Amino acid sequence: MNDDELEAVYDAHASGLFHYLATITKTETDARDLLQELFIKLAKGGGARARNEKAFLYRMAHNVAIDWLRRRRTWQDSEERLQKELESARQDAADPDTARLASGFEEAMKTLPDEQRTVAQLKLWDGLTFEEIAEAQGIPLNTAASRYRYAIEKLRSLLRPLYTELQ
Repeated sequence: MNDDELEAVYDAHASGLFHYLATITKTETDARDLLQELFIKLAKGGGARARNEKAFLYRMAHNVAIDWLRRRRTWQDSEERLQKELESARQDAADPDTARLASGFEEAMKTLPDEQRTVAQLKLWDGLTFEEIAEAQGIPLNTAASRYRYAIEKLRSLLRPLYTELQ
C-alpha cells in the first residue's frame, strides 16, 4: 500500500476504528496505540487487498485488540502470581533474616519498571525462557533479555547492602 492509499484509508476509516478499539481497551491511550499498530501493519504491507475494505480493516482491528488483550492478561497474571509468591515467602519465613531479605526483595522488585519486573518474574519464578517471554509479551527476544539484565543489575545494587548486613 503506497502512502496516498494509506492516507485515504486512514481518512476514511480511522475514526470508526478508533472508537471500535476504544470500546475494547476502555482507554483512549490504548486505543490510539492499537490504531497506530494497525496502520503500521498496513504500511508494511500487513494485509492483502480485500473485496470489502471496511470489513477487512475491522477484522485487523479486532485481531490487534485480541493480541493486546492476551499480552495484557499475561502481564496481569504474572503480577498476581508474583504478589502471591512474595506474600507466601514472607509468611513462611521463620528465620527473621530470611523474612527481612524477602521483604527487601519485595520492595526492590517494586522499584523496577513494570517491563523489567514482569520479565524478571517470568524468568525467575515461572522458569520461562527468553523466547517464551518474548512471545508472551509480544516483544523481541533481545528486548526480553536486556530487560532481564537491567532488572537483575538493579536488584543486585539494591539488595547488596542488605545481603552484606545479614552476613
